[in-house]
Amino acid sequence: LCGGYNAGILREANQRLRRLRAEGVLVRLELSGKRPAAFFRYQGVAADRTFTHFEDKPRFDEVDELANRYLADFISGAVDRVEVAYMRFLNAARQVPVVETLLPLSQAAPETRRRAPAEAEEMKRPVEYEFLPSPKEILEQLLPEAFKVRLFKCFLDAAVSEQIARRVTMKAATENADDMIKNLTRQYNRARQAQITKEIAEVIGGAAALE
Repeated sequence: LCGGYNAGILREANQRLRRLRAEGVLVRLELSGKRPAAFFRYQGVAADRTFTHFEDKPRFDEVDELANRYLADFISGAVDRVEVAYMRFLNAARQVPVVETLLPLSQAAPETRRRAPAEAEEMKRPVEYEFLPSPKEILEQLLPEAFKVRLFKCFLDAAVSEQIARRVTMKAATENADDMIKNLTRQYNRARQAQITKEIAEVIGGAAALE
């Protein structure tokens, strides 16, 4: 009851999966929800794991369990990339299906504006910082947490986008039902009026025949 929500995500995921396999990449597919499980089973694609316990209010502890396994596999070299297909929430009026790379971590703060030459030159000068604890310890703590937060955000975006899609779909269904009721009521009233008019005409015709 959420319109094209699932279809959009599955289309993006299926296209990405086909491109990777065409390149000879070994893909491990994990699915969340009954719809993707049924879709890929119909496509003849076997999933390594399927999860059906994530509801419309995902909990961090549930996602944290997945994230720890992905991190362990990435660090050990069992996987070299983690991608997630989901519905990204942009605003209340717009959500788009995307396939996003979560591991390896991409640049956190991309350049958003062109700097003046003097400012750019100033940025090139080396700056010394003091870290406590050490930079290595900070990264070992922050990078896993950053990945977990990003993965959790994917689940949150998917959940809120699904509710918005369901609300829009139900609103359209309600409006269509209202229009159908109006049309049926109008047809019923016309048929009833025609029947009453016919009966009156028959009564008048019978009375005239008796005269």
